[in-house]
Amino acid sequence: MISSTTNPRIKNIIRLKKSSRARDEQDCFLVEGPRVFFETPKERLMEVYVTEAFARKYEKELEGCRYELISDQVCRHISDTKTPQGVTAAVRRSSMTLDRLLTLEEKPLFLVLEDLQDPGNLGTILRTAEGAGVTGIIMNRETVDPYHPKVIRSTMGTIFRVPFVIVDDLTEAVRRMQETGIRIYAAHLSGNSFYSEDYREGTAFLIGNEGRGLTEELAGRADRMIRIPMRGRVESLNAAIAATVLVYEAQRQRGWN
Repeated sequence: MISSTTNPRIKNIIRLKKSSRARDEQDCFLVEGPRVFFETPKERLMEVYVTEAFARKYEKELEGCRYELISDQVCRHISDTKTPQGVTAAVRRSSMTLDRLLTLEEKPLFLVLEDLQDPGNLGTILRTAEGAGVTGIIMNRETVDPYHPKVIRSTMGTIFRVPFVIVDDLTEAVRRMQETGIRIYAAHLSGNSFYSEDYREGTAFLIGNEGRGLTEELAGRADRMIRIPMRGRVESLNAAIAATVLVYEAQRQRGWN
């Protein structure tokens, strides 16, 4: 059993929890808690740390899984929550590429995220994407790290089921999508009502930063600008809610239920 918080492996887990650079360098991220842990594909598990109580409670589910026992103190030390749930694992990251993402479906539905900063928003968008049958998500490097512990926790396992890629240049990614026949719609306050558009063919929605919205450069690359009609004094919706409204309208038009 590992009982010291100064153990080199435990120190590395702390680095992975706190540093996106460490996650990039080691090409992995952390999952915590039984729900997300048991959703993790076994072939992507790299290191697993569990308490004795967790090992006893989930003895059957842990059969065939290699793990290290840790003390309750160490578990509290590495946990990202106030109430540790007895398991933390290092997991290999996804290997999805933009080229592959663009070939997954004949008439795809994409979300393209620019500079989103709130982990909760990104986690909600990932969960919504699965629920709405979105083909995949494309985001730039300035968007919050999808492997941030708070994002992972809020996805509740969908991180493993929704394809996504991080790109260096969103305008180039948009150009690539347009070349394949995908129509690009920018969520923008100056756009037309989104109800007036047809999303039955290949479609991508551009969603911008929570406070600033889309940059003019990226919005200018869209085929059309659209907005969600608002009443009262509300100007716009939360980024995650806006993404939800848009993708469900697209699926409604496609006759999906």
